[in-house]
Amino acid sequence: MFHYLSFRAALSILISLTISLLFGKTLIKILRRRQVGETIRDLGLEGQMEKAGTPTMGGIIILAAILVPTLLLADLRNTYIQIMIIATVWLGAIGFLDDYIKVFRKNKEGLAGKSKIIGQIGVGLIVSSMLYWSPSVTIKEKPSDAIAQGISSTEAGAWKENKSLKTTIPFVKENEFDYSWLVPDSLESPWVMWAVFSLIVIFIVTAVSNGANITDGIDGLATGTSAIIGLTLAIFAYVSGNFVFADYLNVMYIPQSGELTVFIAAFVGACVGFLWYNSYPAQVFMGDTGSLALGGIIATFSIAVRKELLIPVLCGIFLIENISVMLQVGYFKYTKKKYGEGRRIFLMSPLHHHYQRKGFHEAKIVSRFWIIGIMLAVLTIITLKIR
Repeated sequence: MFHYLSFRAALSILISLTISLLFGKTLIKILRRRQVGETIRDLGLEGQMEKAGTPTMGGIIILAAILVPTLLLADLRNTYIQIMIIATVWLGAIGFLDDYIKVFRKNKEGLAGKSKIIGQIGVGLIVSSMLYWSPSVTIKEKPSDAIAQGISSTEAGAWKENKSLKTTIPFVKENEFDYSWLVPDSLESPWVMWAVFSLIVIFIVTAVSNGANITDGIDGLATGTSAIIGLTLAIFAYVSGNFVFADYLNVMYIPQSGELTVFIAAFVGACVGFLWYNSYPAQVFMGDTGSLALGGIIATFSIAVRKELLIPVLCGIFLIENISVMLQVGYFKYTKKKYGEGRRIFLMSPLHHHYQRKGFHEAKIVSRFWIIGIMLAVLTIITLKIR
């Protein structure tokens, strides 16, 4: 039965759920005993100060619940699995260091922003290098004569396997974009191609991990949103790695990427299990240990299955939270320079705090953001057919 991907994925989600539920309770007790509590900055929000002292660094629960099932059930020789393990550990370590400085060194600023960026650049370089240079990272395309005649690949023979920097564009009939098109013919070389691809990967990883970090502002918001995104990515991984489904849906067939389903199943189970303790009223916060890792995992996974251009839709909650902060800060600085006093677009940013200021209970804000997240996930999935 362990030869079946679906069985291992199902077992993976069960193990991760069990670990997060059982280990979570134990870790919360340890964190309380060591007085590893969240320091709350008074923003004038209702019920905010009641959360002071709530255990933080709970992202350790999520990391353990992801890594243990992956190490037990996934094929560790698979390049995609290796990439995801490295990204998870690397970004989790950056977040842990940030939380450690805040909690144990009593430095509210935590890890310096430059250090975080350097860490994110580092993981971006590793991910891009493994995806670009590894001989096992390929795609298979339907032969051109099969496409012209409209016949299935099984009738046309084996698909052509090649190294490629192609990715998927949503809502477009010819829905593939090759990053090599960004490089002029005069500069075309493997190292230039890798450099361009690396910049794109670094940008995506940094943006999504920071977006998840910003979204983690009220109980259960980042955790539940990440679980919804994870379920969608699981579908993409399974379809992209399955010859039959890829052929039927006419999507990019990525050999060996189906193994990622085991990893993302553990990711979903870890998020749902952590939500048991993180939902309102939260018994534990994930801290940067969890939020940076969640965003980085989502970004890296999307790049691995060549669906990173779907991130603005799939991770729409993260995107709007990020944009709300940038708009608020930018408009405040502009109006202060022009009128002598800073003005605001929102009552407070990120966006979830705006709704808190308007008097909405945070549980209602979270549930409505989840609903929007589900709608965006469905929209992302149907891009497989709507072109």
